[in-house]
Amino acid sequence: MISSKRSTAVLAGAVALSLAIAACGGSGNGNGNGGGGNGGAVTSLTVLDYYNNDPDKALVQKGLDACGTKLGVSIQRETVPGDTLIQKVLQQASSKTLPDVLMLDNPDVQQIAATGALAPLNDLGLNADGVIQGMVDATSYDGKLYGLAPVTNTIALFYNKDMLAEAGVQPPKTWDELKAAAKKLTKPGRYGIAFNANATYEGSWQFLPAMWTNGGDETDLKSPQVAEALQLWVDLVQSGSASKSVINWTQGDAKDQFVAGKAAMMVNGPWQIPALQESPKVKWDVVTFPLHKPDQTPIAPLGGEAWTVPLNKDQAKQQKAADFVQCLNSDENELAWAKARFTLPTKTALLDQYAKEVPSMKAFAEQVKTARARTGKLGDKWPDAAKVIYQAIQLALTGKASAQDAFKQASGG
Repeated sequence: MISSKRSTAVLAGAVALSLAIAACGGSGNGNGNGGGGNGGAVTSLTVLDYYNNDPDKALVQKGLDACGTKLGVSIQRETVPGDTLIQKVLQQASSKTLPDVLMLDNPDVQQIAATGALAPLNDLGLNADGVIQGMVDATSYDGKLYGLAPVTNTIALFYNKDMLAEAGVQPPKTWDELKAAAKKLTKPGRYGIAFNANATYEGSWQFLPAMWTNGGDETDLKSPQVAEALQLWVDLVQSGSASKSVINWTQGDAKDQFVAGKAAMMVNGPWQIPALQESPKVKWDVVTFPLHKPDQTPIAPLGGEAWTVPLNKDQAKQQKAADFVQCLNSDENELAWAKARFTLPTKTALLDQYAKEVPSMKAFAEQVKTARARTGKLGDKWPDAAKVIYQAIQLALTGKASAQDAFKQASGG
């Protein structure tokens, strides 16, 4: 659900390719087959994405086929594993064999747009009117829109309703309440809270609600606000309310602890809901991430994938690809995909309606309204900051540095 395994080196390679692609005048992937370059009607579109496992693969296929039928084109789709997509895109960009429609994880859009391989959607009649600002930031580059995301996701705080009721604990709204609740909910064989603090981009992703909500910023990781957020993680682990193993856990591991009754709360995303539904004995609910101070606004990171249109010398096919992307982002399709996949529409106007129809997603619908793009401020420098973040978390949680010094050490001074 998030790009936790992207390679910084690969993304740097994307920028390095920009001059070569620009010199070639774009990807030039139109070869006339099923295109309009020779005056013929566009009858087919090629699509590349990384939804290569069911149920997502089949659910996405349904949406692709529906838009293909609406536009009168057949869809030739290729799916690849998520951790191989960017490398494949760079290879295709270099050889001018990019697909007509390309799905990218939202933090990757700016890097690929920077290569010159993508067509600005504004030039093709598309806009991001009504889309949550965080997603607009993620899919724009140099003032132009390069992608539209039908659905998104984020993270919030799950809690076991029975465990909290038994302990007389209310869902926490502040960090102090979170620490007190986690401590009270901890007993032999059970921790108060589970989260992922491992040494990957996923560990950084899970830390962002605490950091951003407290006013911390990836442009200044040595600020007091960032240190305070890290101290929250340290306090939860040092008090015994969270396992020391969080430094190795994935988000899936946190979910497993929660489902097994070994954690009363967890920081996680809505993609875990299908697994939770398979364990009906676990009664759960979700709240937005707690605030350090009452006047703060909860801010979490945005996940989700955007659909883009690679540059194509076949103008008719490029326009048809843009029409296809617009179809994927229709209100009807956003709601259908969100409901089927436990994700969230990206249009603000749809979020309240969706929350009423899917109550389990209410907290996420609230959280996503103020959520931020990881690349919103740093662009292609985000992976560097993410690395410093997860290294600092590791230093602090293993006792090798204080929360105040951990980011200084992780950033090399």
